[in-house]
Amino acid sequence: MKKNVIFLLLADLIWGAAFVAQRTGGDVVGAYSFNSIRNIMGFLVLLPILLIGRRRKAQQPLQTGKIILGGIICGTALFFASNLQQLGITMGSSVGKAGFLTACYILLVPIFGLVLGKKTHWNVLIGVFLALIGLYFLCMTEGSFRVQTSDILLLLSAVSFAVQILAIDHFAPQVDAIFLSALEFLVCGIESAIPMFLFDIAPAPQSWLHVMTSWEAWIPLLYAGICSSGIAYTLQTAGQRGLHPTVASLIMSLESVFSILFGWLLLHERLSSREIAGCITIFVAVTIAQLVPSEKDRITEPA
Repeated sequence: MKKNVIFLLLADLIWGAAFVAQRTGGDVVGAYSFNSIRNIMGFLVLLPILLIGRRRKAQQPLQTGKIILGGIICGTALFFASNLQQLGITMGSSVGKAGFLTACYILLVPIFGLVLGKKTHWNVLIGVFLALIGLYFLCMTEGSFRVQTSDILLLLSAVSFAVQILAIDHFAPQVDAIFLSALEFLVCGIESAIPMFLFDIAPAPQSWLHVMTSWEAWIPLLYAGICSSGIAYTLQTAGQRGLHPTVASLIMSLESVFSILFGWLLLHERLSSREIAGCITIFVAVTIAQLVPSEKDRITEPA
């Protein structure tokens, strides 16, 4: 097995387990606090890599204006995507279900691309149709169709992730990718700090400070900030070198499968047979949607 594939599988493992960290950490410190601290921590993790890389590329122009614009746009999209996802998980969605609903962004990216004049393919249309079937099974409750609030938030998160991916696809070829990612994390962390102060801290500041002194808060925060944002990003960057983009994106879509496994192993979550059928159907839809025939139609995952 190529080391590139191993790097991407390790990134999948880290991102899959991050759903567990989001569930446990978000329940303790609050959704906005978790995302604000996590993203600022991700920025700090990338900072030394950023400085070392810049020192080696000192002769290359930095394109500050494009990096700032890209960081603000990508960071704002990530703000909506990550907080909607975190709220959906905090409101009771299982980590496995959250992983699969979020994975729908891979289907939405080529659809949104149509607005930008990019062609779509038969496999995407089949993927969308199968995803709708999968969502029906996932949202079925006691024999009747009922979309819960957490489901809506997670689907809106998938929409926001699709916007974020398109923004990254636009800016990444023009600027230093690590600079762009670091600024994206910083912008998301700062923007998340506003609702953090309004909704997490202001109602009970002493209680919030007390919670922030516990390992129950910091263990998932450290995992999400260091591993999910910092290490997994580096693994993704290294893993995609030398691999066909279609193969790489297919491997990375396994993140949603790992979210199910970690939810089962660590949180003892159980899915009904209907929900399992929905997850399998969406995974098949995601896989089919990845089978694009050219480099131009490449779809990448958020770090």
